[in-house]
Amino acid sequence: MSAESKKAHNFIQSLIEDAVAKGEHTGTVVTRFPPEPNGYLHIGHAKSICLNFGIAETFGGECNLRFDDTNPEKENQEYIDAIKADVQWLGGQWAGEVRYASDYFDDLYRFAEELIENGKAYVCALTAEEMAEYRGSLKEPGRNSPYRDRPVAENLQLFRDMRDGKYQNGELVLRAKIDMASPNINLRDPILYRIRYAEHHQTGNKWCIYPMYDFTHPISDALEGITHSLCTLEFEDHRPLYDWVLDNISVPCHPRQIEFARLNLNYTITSKRKLKRLVDEGVVDGWDDPRMPTISGMRRRGYTPESIRTFCDMIGVNKAGGTVDVGMLEHAIREDLNERAPRAMCVMRPLKVTLTNYPADKTETLVLPVHPQNPEMGEREVTWSQTL
Repeated sequence: MSAESKKAHNFIQSLIEDAVAKGEHTGTVVTRFPPEPNGYLHIGHAKSICLNFGIAETFGGECNLRFDDTNPEKENQEYIDAIKADVQWLGGQWAGEVRYASDYFDDLYRFAEELIENGKAYVCALTAEEMAEYRGSLKEPGRNSPYRDRPVAENLQLFRDMRDGKYQNGELVLRAKIDMASPNINLRDPILYRIRYAEHHQTGNKWCIYPMYDFTHPISDALEGITHSLCTLEFEDHRPLYDWVLDNISVPCHPRQIEFARLNLNYTITSKRKLKRLVDEGVVDGWDDPRMPTISGMRRRGYTPESIRTFCDMIGVNKAGGTVDVGMLEHAIREDLNERAPRAMCVMRPLKVTLTNYPADKTETLVLPVHPQNPEMGEREVTWSQTL
């Protein structure tokens, strides 16, 4: 995932270099790119791809491709195939087989029971509206659920009944027992499992309960031996929950989550929900329409993987958010195509010209370089005569 252009600052690479120099990190660096297969990848994902695969390459490590497929109602195989193709096109070479969060459903369930047995999780019957009311606000602490102090045995039985399909969608959830007065709302007894009767593209109808992202993510990282879990800034407030989950179950390791600013490109919409609406309403011809900011759309438009990687190197990796001018992306593709594109000429509105001082019976063939600065690209012939 390297690029020839000068790279901007990458604070995550600096953190890892310092840790290696101090002997705080001595093993293999293992990262992961974990997209949710509910749409096509866009230019914002390119930054994460280049970062995760690039960090692994820089330190001689590995990067996993793992699909966060815990929401079967919005995911399908089309998106999985498209994401794999886009990652490969950008130059990402993942370690081993493609992984899925659903590969760990049995483990996730086992860890959920471990939390229940240790008094760290409980089954709650509050409705979504009641739960929002009990959660409180940024200015007010939440209140404990009336179901928070169920006996461990009762929680275990209810959770197993949820798994066995004895309750309907939304009737019960499994919640972590943390702190309803925490200033971090993410720690106010978050939901770990919910009931969803939906066929899963990998597991079929085996499960009717599905784990939440904040429970799945840290455990999947730990089971894969991820050393550095790189996330965008919106997950910074979720890091205490990430650590809480790993601290309270018997996982083999504790990855470090590091957040970075996501890519915001001016004049560009990257919301998958809004892009999907354009596709569903027929405003564009599909996710790979050249007008779309998706990686597949940019590929059809003529962008090269090298130009996108160069762009990601140019903008760097920082903690502070901000908006990047789309002109930087356009500069990257111009510079890339300037070096590799063969020169050609086209007369859009031809006008017949006759050279009166050139012999009518003479024709010459001019040999010109395909690229004026790159003779290795060969030559082209242009015919010259009295009539042009």
